[in-house]
Amino acid sequence: MRAIQFSLTRVSRADGRTRNSKMAADGGRSALPCTFSPKSQQFLALCAQDGRLRIWNTDSKTLQQEYVPSAHLSAACTCVTWGPSRAVQDVPQRKRRKCDAGSAPEMSDLLALGTAAGSVLIYSTVKGDLHCTLEGGHSGPVNSVQWHPEDSVLYSGSDDTHIAEWDLQTGTVRCKWKADRSAVSSLCISPDGKLLLSAGMTIKMWNLETKQVYRKFTGHSTMVTTLCFATTRPPDSNGMYFLSGAAHDRLLSVWQVRSDGKDKNSVVSFTLTDEPQHIDLQTSNCKDEPVRLAVVCKDGQLHLFEHFLNGPCKKPLSPVCSLQVSTMKGDSPVPVPLLAAALCADRQNLMLAYGHHLQPVMEKTPFNTSERHTCLVRDVHGTLSLSVDTAVSKVKTPVVNKQSKVLVPGLPGHKAPIRLTPNEAEKRKKEDSTTEMSIEERLEQIELSVGGREAGKGTSSLQTDSFAVLLVQGLESNDQRILTKIFQTKKEILIKNTVARLPPQAVLPLLEELSRRLQGHPFAALLIVQWFKAVLTQHTSYLSSLPDLVSQLGSIYHMIESRVKLYQQLTRLHGKLYLLMTQVATNNSANNVGNISHKAKLVYEEESSDEDEDSRDEGRPDDDSDNWEEDEAAMELTEDTKNHKDEEDDEEEDMNDESKANGDSDLDPENESEEE
Repeated sequence: MRAIQFSLTRVSRADGRTRNSKMAADGGRSALPCTFSPKSQQFLALCAQDGRLRIWNTDSKTLQQEYVPSAHLSAACTCVTWGPSRAVQDVPQRKRRKCDAGSAPEMSDLLALGTAAGSVLIYSTVKGDLHCTLEGGHSGPVNSVQWHPEDSVLYSGSDDTHIAEWDLQTGTVRCKWKADRSAVSSLCISPDGKLLLSAGMTIKMWNLETKQVYRKFTGHSTMVTTLCFATTRPPDSNGMYFLSGAAHDRLLSVWQVRSDGKDKNSVVSFTLTDEPQHIDLQTSNCKDEPVRLAVVCKDGQLHLFEHFLNGPCKKPLSPVCSLQVSTMKGDSPVPVPLLAAALCADRQNLMLAYGHHLQPVMEKTPFNTSERHTCLVRDVHGTLSLSVDTAVSKVKTPVVNKQSKVLVPGLPGHKAPIRLTPNEAEKRKKEDSTTEMSIEERLEQIELSVGGREAGKGTSSLQTDSFAVLLVQGLESNDQRILTKIFQTKKEILIKNTVARLPPQAVLPLLEELSRRLQGHPFAALLIVQWFKAVLTQHTSYLSSLPDLVSQLGSIYHMIESRVKLYQQLTRLHGKLYLLMTQVATNNSANNVGNISHKAKLVYEEESSDEDEDSRDEGRPDDDSDNWEEDEAAMELTEDTKNHKDEEDDEEEDMNDESKANGDSDLDPENESEEE
């Protein structure tokens, strides 16, 4: 019988009380927190994907209450847990209505909801409304919420790596401390309320009085999602045990808290068919009393365990009984996933919740451990017609008369949509069928040829969309003609945009087709490599999420590795050959230069005209030697005259200086003329 993949929900119980469940990712979907009410399992609290809290009555199989938080879309519920069975002496005074001041509800009537915004909501099933809101404790999503068994204290763990201790009397944070380097994914309090277990990648046990680490346990390689105490005995007697489960782990580990500190390894392991989704536990009070465990796995199966915790056990333990719910679809049974399961107080019956989260089917059924495998065949579709308690539900259906006219919002003028007559519909259908083009015509219009001209932005966008559609059609129909024309594209931008518009389910078939074509002609590999580069660049996140990525890309890796194996040696050989050919070419050019003849092969003499000769004669000096001598004598005479003039100027300057020294410079011009 095949298993149905269902989203992961972690819920565990300690000392007969269900503990919180946490959201986790599974193939793009998130888990739905759900938990049964303690002891009687009369109610089932389930948080849907739309953020609504629905409380179902397991006795009447009806929807008891429905609550929609104000920020249910932006801050969805991440975990939910019921309060312990005791009365509330002091309730938070802040953010509470005046009419509720005198009410004192039971703790078992309260629900603690952790949200993705970091706040904690306290919901009262008695009032059917929010009791109070705890804010300001975390900066990240709340992953786990735990009630203290005795005091009015609440503990919460968040993605911000901190644990917050809330005082329910004042609605404020009493204490807050850093628990781990990674996110705090799970919490659990010991039955006596003195110890607190927290888990991320490692498990730590805290002393709540001193807020110090009491013990530390390591053994899981992934995020721990489940923590639950299995016994009520104190740690001093070496009888305290707790179990833990992790994501992608098919084993539940049981740890013993020893007084001597030798508790580094798990003592017992329970084997599962898949990772745990929901856990319910009936604790052991003494060594002679076994621990009963009901585990709902991710594949939708339920496994029951029963074991005496008296020390280590070497071999992993198998379930004493496995249960599966299925429904008939035609002649073959189809599995129905289980949402949650709880062990009843009589230890003979099980409370099951299975089906869809919007309308789960709740059933109380006995179990027989003598049968290793049990399959319950149920008519789920017939059972889903559950009645809703209209007295409590706040959902109202409007009453519409025949004479009233319904206006459709969003249309111009709030008019009803136009309805075509049968003749007009057939006519439009024929027109659409005649105008529809075949794949061959579309190939011709978008010009898939290699040497096509570049179009504008609008045309390129349309061409990219057509390429992506045709590529998907070619991969689905295995049409080699379409694929060959598409893979002949050399435009890098067009290849990149086409690959980016492909849906994720077409990535692996495209890689298989590219790897097949890569093994062909080497010239075809030049174009295929560009498509490989675009696929690995655009769809890296999707490929990294595939579990069998190694097997999918192994052949491609080995093929590329074999082709580039000799690349380094070929590069060295190419360098040596290039150097050798360069030397040969240099020697040949040198020999050619040495053989060059220096004798002119052609001499050209230009004939000069008479005018050119006259112009040359005018600028040319005469050949008579007498003229040269006369010019030299004239030049010497000019130089002597210049030197004599300079000497006279010097004598006049000396005389002026002497006259200035004797005071002759003060004479009038008339006296100067008389003296002359």
